[in-house]
Amino acid sequence: MEEMRAQHHCARALLLLLGLAMVASQTSPPVPAPITRPCSFYSGKSCEECLRNVSCLWCLTNNTCLEYPVRSILPPPSLCAMSAARWGACWINFEALIIAMAVVAGVMLLAVIICCCYCCYCRKSSSSRLLEAEEENLIREREKRKQESLQRKNERTIKHNEIRKKYGLLQDMDHPYSKFDNE
Repeated sequence: MEEMRAQHHCARALLLLLGLAMVASQTSPPVPAPITRPCSFYSGKSCEECLRNVSCLWCLTNNTCLEYPVRSILPPPSLCAMSAARWGACWINFEALIIAMAVVAGVMLLAVIICCCYCCYCRKSSSSRLLEAEEENLIREREKRKQESLQRKNERTIKHNEIRKKYGLLQDMDHPYSKFDNE
C-alpha cells in the first residue's frame, strides 16, 4: 500500500514537472518575418524598435543598436556593459535576465533531483519495509509449523504407546531387556 502511495506521489511530481516543462517550452504567438535591416539602422531610435529584430542588442549608455555577438555567449564589456545591455525586452537588463534564467534553471534542476531522490528513497524504504515484514511473516509461519509438527509427533507417540500398551508391547523403559529375563 505504501509503495503504491509512493509511486502515486512520484507520478504526480513527474506530471507536474512535465507540465511545467511544457508550459516553459510553449512558444509565444508567431513572430512576424524578421526585419532585414541591419541593427545599426535603429541606433538613436527606441529600444523597442531595435529589439524587434532578435539578432539585435540595445545599449542603453549610448542608445545604440548593435548586432548581438553570437560567437561569444555573453556580449563583451567592450561592446556594452551588462547592466546597460538590453536583449529580448527593454524593461530588463541583460545581467538580470541571465541571473533570472540561471535561477529558474537551477530551481528546475533542483526540483528534478529532489523528485528523483525522493522517489528512489520511497521505493527503497517501502521495499525494505515490505521485505522485513515478509521475512517476519515467514519466521512466524516456520515457528508455527514447527510447533504443529511437534504437537502431531507427541500425539502420534501417545497413540502408539496406547496401542503398544493395549497389545502388551509396551516395555518398562528403565529395563528394556526385562522381557528376556523371564525366558
